Amino acid sequence: MKRLPIAILACWLTLTANAVAQVSLAPPPGAPTPLVTSTPAAKPKPKAPAIRKPTAAAAPKPAATPEATVTPAPVPDDPNVDLVYGAYQRGMYKTAFDLATQRAKEKGDPKAMTMLGELYSNAMGVRLDYGKAIEWYQRASDAGDREAMFALAMLRLSGRGGPVDHEKAVKLLASSAKLGNPKAAYNLALLYLDGQTLPQDVNRAAELLRVAADAGNPEAQYALATFYKEGTGVEKNPEKSVRLLQAASLADNVDAEVEYAIALYNGTGTPKNEAAAVALLRKAAKQNSPIAQNRLATVLVSRPDVADKIEGLKWHLVAKTAGKGDPMLDAALQDLAPEDRAKAQAGARKWLGTK
Repeated sequence: MKRLPIAILACWLTLTANAVAQVSLAPPPGAPTPLVTSTPAAKPKPKAPAIRKPTAAAAPKPAATPEATVTPAPVPDDPNVDLVYGAYQRGMYKTAFDLATQRAKEKGDPKAMTMLGELYSNAMGVRLDYGKAIEWYQRASDAGDREAMFALAMLRLSGRGGPVDHEKAVKLLASSAKLGNPKAAYNLALLYLDGQTLPQDVNRAAELLRVAADAGNPEAQYALATFYKEGTGVEKNPEKSVRLLQAASLADNVDAEVEYAIALYNGTGTPKNEAAAVALLRKAAKQNSPIAQNRLATVLVSRPDVADKIEGLKWHLVAKTAGKGDPMLDAALQDLAPEDRAKAQAGARKWLGTK
């Protein structure tokens, strides 16, 4: 069974305690420079790779990974619950709290209970109180609300509001996933990859990732794309991998943007399209992806136009500050005319906000 690169697994782990509710150049003469993927295949290892466990607090992914928060789904046929959700979306948390409290007490509405758990667990409109958050999440979970199950599982995994309880968390994630919650399916897949909370099972992880990916979860789409690329838990299929990368890219998953750009540049699993690849790399570079900055630099420096070389070496200098340097690009920088080298260095300083 193939083991997954630790770096890939780490970038997949967007479960954080904040949650309640991812080029070497050697072209033949005259041939375009191929880009090396940012997630190379790893050789099988005797021991399962370690995955970071969820910790406590609220998160986006990468370089500030977006914080996963529960966003209770409104019930279309209940205008009162829509008012609760609408207030929450507009940042009127005290109003949302008052309306949700009324709905929960008078109607026993599970969506309102989940909203109260969300507000208490994130100190929105009320003081932070994990105990009360757990109480409301538990009541909503008992009433069958899948978002409450997911949020409660995250609290159990992180140990907020009580001791860590992996067994309880797994049961809640499984129940939420069974009810169609893509976040629960994705995070349960991570636990199967982890091999610590649950026995490692890449086949089961792939099944769960497929469920979440089909529901539009971009992190799951990116993870499953890597599975298809490497033939991990599924049959190797470059075309399916690229389709998933494209879907995740459209949802602004930066890791997927980089991998999709590389596939487009090399024509792997998709028709070759260098212009689209460069545009995607530039987009990801501007989102502060050091890998994208490095790959973009490699592509631009290989072009004959001096303006491209200057921009490319600007991105090389920026990527280098994040540990993604390249000796060949250092040499290219030194080969530039002094005035052009100064322009590249000035561009990097401007981007980095330094003098």
